[in-house]
Amino acid sequence: MIDIKLLQNDYESVASNLNRRGVDASLLEEMKTISLELKEAKRKFEDLKAHQNRLSKEFGIYKKEGKDIGELQLKLAENKKSIARAQENQRDLENKLDDIVLSVPNLLDESVPDGESEEDNREIEKILTPRAFNFTPKPHYEIGEKIGWLDFERGVKLAKSRFTVLKSEAAKLERALINYMLDFNAERGFEQVWLPAIVNREAMTATGQLPKFEDDLYKLNEEAEKKEHELFLIPTAEVPLVNLFRDEILDASELPVKLTAYTPCFRKEAGSAGRDTRGMIRQHQFDKVELVVIAQPEKSDAIYEQMIECASSLLASLELPHRTMQLCSKDLGFAAQKTVDLEVWIPSEGRYREISSISNVGDFQGRRAKIRYKDGKKNRVVHTLNGSSLAVGRTLIAIMENFQTEDGKVEIPKVLHPYIK
Repeated sequence: MIDIKLLQNDYESVASNLNRRGVDASLLEEMKTISLELKEAKRKFEDLKAHQNRLSKEFGIYKKEGKDIGELQLKLAENKKSIARAQENQRDLENKLDDIVLSVPNLLDESVPDGESEEDNREIEKILTPRAFNFTPKPHYEIGEKIGWLDFERGVKLAKSRFTVLKSEAAKLERALINYMLDFNAERGFEQVWLPAIVNREAMTATGQLPKFEDDLYKLNEEAEKKEHELFLIPTAEVPLVNLFRDEILDASELPVKLTAYTPCFRKEAGSAGRDTRGMIRQHQFDKVELVVIAQPEKSDAIYEQMIECASSLLASLELPHRTMQLCSKDLGFAAQKTVDLEVWIPSEGRYREISSISNVGDFQGRRAKIRYKDGKKNRVVHTLNGSSLAVGRTLIAIMENFQTEDGKVEIPKVLHPYIK
């Protein structure tokens, strides 16, 4: 959630920033109007309370001196009604503003380049050179079906399209990758956490999935009588990890909190009809190992760079060629201030595909989730950061394609040998 005080005090700057993201101008004007109305409503409410205090003191003096208090009583009663009306008006405006602000994305970091789509993202660095094959590399789905690793038909039979059954060595490799990723992150100071895969509406709202992305989420109890009773399958471990600290005040000595977790993830992939229909690139259920950090604002940029290095080093240790890409203004995720994507080389497509996104979210989620820390006598809003480390299924795909042999088999990266049993 953006800072309402910043909106009220420097609207032009906020509007200019959000315009770079393509936020509708009419929404920004409505947000400005309501925020100014709220500011005036708060002033009026405080004035009425101050007037009530003055009347109350005057009433006490009149009563003590034996003066007629009848007219003063009427004034007190009428002002009390005015206070109630002013308070109700203030709450209505706060609710209206909250509804709008919850649908407004985070402000861009000044380092984010302008751009209209992923075509305008900027390449930062290439790591490792793609292998030169002496044969035409096959796509993972052909390899997987031929050697009995991937069963797409039974995935459809069990659920529907975009669900896949992993068999034999693929199932072992998926488990090996999860364990290796968790161990790799733990060695870099990330505490392992095991989490529920179901969260409530408040948790989804706190991290920015709701209300913006409701159509992409799997809701478990559509018939819930109240919204606060609704439950959702998580789209990423970022949601429960950040919400571990919702409505809490941490001590500065506890920061940064560095966490890593494996979870299954569930997304309807709304709007992706016709995209990546073959294979496992885009699934409704997939495994992911996540990184989340809760940090002091002045340290979050340095931690952001460390998280990018962590994910890149993980890919390099798996001998997978990849590149880092800085996302442009209109390709950035809803909650992110800035993001670097890691894209892994997919030989059958002859291009890089996203396998991780590392984002500095700033105070956006901390403000929504009300996560603060004690800084001397003040309570300050934390910064949150998140990143995939990595999308396990896409890592499996990358290994199958980059380590395929001419006779149709798949070799295993050396670092995973101790994890395959």
